[in-house]
Amino acid sequence: AENEQVSPLQNLDVGRSCILVSIAGKNVMLDCGMHMGYNDDRRFPDFSYITQNGRLTDFLDCVIISHFHLDHCGALPYFSEMVGYDGPIYMTHPTKAICPILLEDYRKITVDKKGETNFFTSQMIKDCMKKVVAVHLHQTVQVDEELEIKAYYAGHVLGAAMFQIKVGCESVVYTGDYNMTPDRHLGAAWIDKCRPDLLITESTYATTIRDSKRCRERDFLKKVHETVERGGKVLIPVFALGRAQELCILLETFWERMNLKAPIYFSTGLTEKANHYYKLFITWTNQKIRKTFVQRNMFEFKHIKAFDRAFADNPGPMVVFATPGMLHAGQSLQIFRKWAGNEKNMVIMPGYCVQGTVGHKILSGQRKLEMEGRQIVSSPKWLLIDKACAFHLLLLQLEVKMQVEYMSFSAHADAKGIMQLIRQAEPRNVLLVHGEAKKMEFLKQKIEQEFHVSCYMPANGETTTIFTNPSIPVDISLGLLKRETAIGLLPDVKKPKLMHGTLIMKDNSFRLVSPEQALKELGLAEHQLRFTCRVHIQDPRKEHETVLRVYNHLKGVLKDYSVQHLPDGSITVESILIQATAHSEDQGTKVLLVSWTYQDEELGSYLTSLLKKGLPQSTS
Repeated sequence: AENEQVSPLQNLDVGRSCILVSIAGKNVMLDCGMHMGYNDDRRFPDFSYITQNGRLTDFLDCVIISHFHLDHCGALPYFSEMVGYDGPIYMTHPTKAICPILLEDYRKITVDKKGETNFFTSQMIKDCMKKVVAVHLHQTVQVDEELEIKAYYAGHVLGAAMFQIKVGCESVVYTGDYNMTPDRHLGAAWIDKCRPDLLITESTYATTIRDSKRCRERDFLKKVHETVERGGKVLIPVFALGRAQELCILLETFWERMNLKAPIYFSTGLTEKANHYYKLFITWTNQKIRKTFVQRNMFEFKHIKAFDRAFADNPGPMVVFATPGMLHAGQSLQIFRKWAGNEKNMVIMPGYCVQGTVGHKILSGQRKLEMEGRQIVSSPKWLLIDKACAFHLLLLQLEVKMQVEYMSFSAHADAKGIMQLIRQAEPRNVLLVHGEAKKMEFLKQKIEQEFHVSCYMPANGETTTIFTNPSIPVDISLGLLKRETAIGLLPDVKKPKLMHGTLIMKDNSFRLVSPEQALKELGLAEHQLRFTCRVHIQDPRKEHETVLRVYNHLKGVLKDYSVQHLPDGSITVESILIQATAHSEDQGTKVLLVSWTYQDEELGSYLTSLLKKGLPQSTS
């Protein structure tokens, strides 16, 4: 039995993903995410867990990034350039194109605006991306002689992929984030019946069975429409790619149908780039978009315009998509601060928010927030903490009067979707990551009950070992098969058949051949190996008399075998030789030496046990 080891460096929250898999002696790191809710050491995974001394390149065979979200790729430049890793990093083509843009955008917010140190530079992002190898869907990539990987479509966001990691006959499938239902711009995740030893699946919505998508969309449009009609402003915090495009298509068609005049803005230059990539990677989108693309591009919007920060103070209704999606920094947080005090306004959170972010706080019902600020703005009250550092360390008391709504347009699989994927792939074991412990526990029980497979949910830094029983195919030579059937032993499906031969291991394949063929192929001389067993018999007679008694006894019992008494006083049964000698200390005991070749192992063992029972008294 082989074993596979899985160690989530970061996993039992939805903050950041980073998992270490050891399979048949190969070490693969799956994703390299950062946590949006922290500004200290907890932001990045603890890579010292992988190895305390020596370079990461010596320890890891490769790194795989499932998609471009920062909780899956945000720590990559820190890991490769600051900690130090020079090996291959695999991701799909869209992920490779979009990842550096999001990393640079986040670096700007963190370093240029917040002034933080101990963060990667623009150059580090570029150097990191040079180590990336882009892969196509369903392309088998040979990492080295033994390790191969293959990407499958995951839905979720543009370029998201599930990866199969295979070494010999052992395999692991890592889902990353995936969506089992198609949406307005992406298809549903799909994998073939690959029956991996282990499926590592996300479980963000482990206990949720989401209501129908149409109901959610109707509800969303109704709330946006009502807010705009009463003159309010709607803030929709999103990440630049993914849900943003989904909701833009939804609002664009609604505005067109209802002939609405309130402006819709998108708050970042990233969108132009984002839409450029959707056009570039059109094959990754769904069927409908690909068909429509011939007449018009679904990502060129008539009603949605680029946002300027001065627009936030404009009177009257508007809808603004602003990044990032969890209200933890950037433009979405700035607009939220400005609009939070007015009950006419609304913020709609369309996706998951990790703990520690402003998004998570307001969704938990918190209506009084304390925030740090670097410059004084007019609307809220400011409290000075220390006059000496009043310029940059100020605590903002913000009262939230605007309406807060949560609508899951998140492109993660719900409980039903996760079960569906397990049904598709038929894994032997399941491991849950990227979720909350209580919800995962519920899903774990459900999986074990329905599929009768072991399900694991390791904590951060905990190692799970999964034992596998690889079946190794062996080719049998025709000569050996013919010889076995010539003996008259025809194969029986119900009874396993023991075959004697020589096992040759060559070029990662196994063959069972006759000893003669093996000697010939390998150019070796034959050595005879004989096994000898001592059997003590109580008999006061002379040695030649004891031999005669043994001969008569065997002749009577083994009627189908050739039993011979030789002139030198020994006995042969087929190739088995039996000789008798007197015991050195006890003259009343005779020692029978029974020796045989390995081919006659069964007969030799039978004769030994027969003689150990003693000789019949009547034999003369």
